[in-house]
Amino acid sequence: MSATWTTIAALALATAAIKASGPLVLGGRDLPRWALRLISLTAPALLAALVAVETFGGHKSLVLDPRAAGAAAAGATLAAGRGVVAAGILAAVVAALVRAIS
Repeated sequence: MSATWTTIAALALATAAIKASGPLVLGGRDLPRWALRLISLTAPALLAALVAVETFGGHKSLVLDPRAAGAAAAGATLAAGRGVVAAGILAAVVAALVRAIS
């Protein structure tokens, strides 16, 4: 077995152990309210981090390009109370317009 497959197998076993530790430690007890609130915030935080890295990252310095304009338009649309679909469409249109102009 190569070092790559050994690493993959070790990571798979570690992931299974981490996932199994929750039910084993809690033993059917309910989580406290603060823990449930914290867990519910992890998905939006991870999504925001992914969007930020994919929009502005990837280089050694901050990159401002049409994707940044699209992300700003989507953020403004969501802040205005519009839906996610409208934000996605507007982000694509704004990014395409900025790309066409520049």
